[in-house]
Amino acid sequence: MSSAFVEVALPVPMRQCFSYAISEAQQACVRIGARVKVPFGRQKLIGIVLNINTHCDVPADKIKTVIEVLDNQALLPETLTKLCDWAANYYFCSQGQMFSQALPVALRNGGDSQNAKRIEYRITQAGREIDEALLKRATAQLKILRTLKNQALSPLEINDLELSKAALNSLIEKGLVIKLELEHKVDLRWREQLEMGETPLRLNPEQAIAVSAINQQQGYHCTLVEGVTGSGKTEVYLSILESVLKQGKQALVLVPEIGLTPQTINRFKYRFQVTIAVIHSGLTDKQRFEAWQLARSGEAAIIIGTRSALFAPMAFPGMIILDEEHDASFKQQEGVGYHARDLAVMRGHLEQIPVILGSATPSLETLQNALTERYQHHVLTKRAGAAENVKQGIIDIRSQPLKAGLSIPLINEIRIHLNAGNQVLLFLNRRGFSPALLCHECGHLHECDRCDAYFTVHQGLNEIRCHHCGQQYAIPKQCHQCSSTMLFGHGVGTEQLEAELTKEFPNFPVVRIDRDSTRRKGSLEQHLNAIHKGEYKILVGTQMLAKGHHFPDVTLVGLLDVDGALFSADFRAPERFGQLYTQVAGRAGRASKPGTVLLQTHQADNPLLRDLLHRGYGEFARTQLEERKLAQLPPSWHMVLIRAESHKPEDADTFLAALSQLLPQDKQCEVIGPMPAPMDRKAGKHRRHLMFQSKHRPLLQQVFEQALAQVEQMPEAKRCRWSVDRDPQDLL
Repeated sequence: MSSAFVEVALPVPMRQCFSYAISEAQQACVRIGARVKVPFGRQKLIGIVLNINTHCDVPADKIKTVIEVLDNQALLPETLTKLCDWAANYYFCSQGQMFSQALPVALRNGGDSQNAKRIEYRITQAGREIDEALLKRATAQLKILRTLKNQALSPLEINDLELSKAALNSLIEKGLVIKLELEHKVDLRWREQLEMGETPLRLNPEQAIAVSAINQQQGYHCTLVEGVTGSGKTEVYLSILESVLKQGKQALVLVPEIGLTPQTINRFKYRFQVTIAVIHSGLTDKQRFEAWQLARSGEAAIIIGTRSALFAPMAFPGMIILDEEHDASFKQQEGVGYHARDLAVMRGHLEQIPVILGSATPSLETLQNALTERYQHHVLTKRAGAAENVKQGIIDIRSQPLKAGLSIPLINEIRIHLNAGNQVLLFLNRRGFSPALLCHECGHLHECDRCDAYFTVHQGLNEIRCHHCGQQYAIPKQCHQCSSTMLFGHGVGTEQLEAELTKEFPNFPVVRIDRDSTRRKGSLEQHLNAIHKGEYKILVGTQMLAKGHHFPDVTLVGLLDVDGALFSADFRAPERFGQLYTQVAGRAGRASKPGTVLLQTHQADNPLLRDLLHRGYGEFARTQLEERKLAQLPPSWHMVLIRAESHKPEDADTFLAALSQLLPQDKQCEVIGPMPAPMDRKAGKHRRHLMFQSKHRPLLQQVFEQALAQVEQMPEAKRCRWSVDRDPQDLL
């Protein structure tokens, strides 16, 4: 047999493929698109075969041989392979890095791609006959037994239903439940007969028009559903999905946060009696791989997940839905900085299936595409059901006394709503007890020694912590500057606000929802369930509480401190403020009870604020688009941000200065920088930015691609750590 070689994409930053020889035994089973294990320096890496050749330009004494062929067929369908190729080119990264994003961690690490066995838990005869009174104190076990009486459960379903693993193991030990390993047979019955779990709600005229228009389209098209908060966008998705599923096609639904996943799963499970695969970072590697397999085989009719679920393969692709498309968490900040929204649109184009982008506060990029008719555009102006539009008001807190950030008018308003039996939501986008530790004698603010930022006080954990690099210490007893013991927290965080509200309203339970209070697995779902049951009357939270949640009993929303969002170095700050305010305000009055939104501010006369309150987000966003166009900023112009960091600031400056010389500066292109990042020092390194903009996207791609080829050879590039961010969402 003649010699053969493979070109392999490896998960390394070098934007090239690597050639390896394959043995005679391997030639028979290697396929394009399959994984191989190869030597790379002192490591062994998993890569994807891109090509098989009979010759190779690498000298015979230098070429290495493939260690192992891991698959006997391509792992990804052709459309996803094309998507990864396109994304690698667009985001200026290697193909191997992009393929790595598209595979579950279990497969990236060399795991078996064939899932021959499936695990199932079933109730035994003894479990059916046991007297439930014997388990009245073991409520978790009782809950599992009652569930298993109706249906067998897979490990994924055990996780989705938040059933206790310890209780399950106890039931197995008692012989009441049995764990079975079964041959996995793909069940595609849903494609023949779709079973509904509930009768669809009656759509209002706006919803009905949107559903009808989208259902009439064939092949690829992208649609923006712009609906005010509470306008029933999810009901629109469900109605469209019904027709997609009846055609025997799958749907991919992306949500921005893990916290929204259980709520979304429940809505979809109630409506459709089909298998739903769930993919997000809160699952184990094995659980994510099992969900990936369900999507790939076509057994899962609906795939729901966060950003990474975008790459889930579908055997019968039918539709992609991106809910809350404006959300910044769809943009990956670490590693390859891809944007799930943009890749979802490209994937829809490659798969020739419709894409729906939904939001009450669409991003300016999406809004511009809708206004220029690149996307279809449906506007939902009325709240669903009996819900009314909320009343809005500003509380000017200049010269007013504040109690842990609360003004007297806001406290009085809270009391009125609580006494009426309603719930109140207070938004403060600052976790911890206080954002800084202040010495009362000398005025020293305790600053992180590795970042240009102050330590946040976390009183419950008895520590001060930097939210940028993670450095933490026990709360000091004395000032680092003058040794005084008169230290106190400066400013208000959610922890302090929760304590003050508990003191002010002792008869009304308070719950705090932020990253600190929801660290434990399942704690967020527990809190949300308790809120829906009415166990908590006062809700305190950060952005986690602002997105997409439906709280029918919340009638008052208070925003405590948003002034910082009005003054930011980031040109996207006004857009983000408008989105944040509108989303938080949308949590009030979502059912039949009227809602009120109150905004505390020192900037009551701010024109941005007034414009947003008087005209609403839709008009506000259109004004922002005009301003961006005049300022030659995205989305009118297209941007690449090059970040560089090093222990010596001059190394980063020198590198970016050399790079800027390779880029044109004319009417079509603009170079800004090098300049210090808004936070100059982070985790002990000095940070510098260089921005390159162009009026035309193809020109930016071509020019920067040429420059990048030269940059990678520059000696200055080795003296600092640098990265390229295409279409940056965060300049800080």
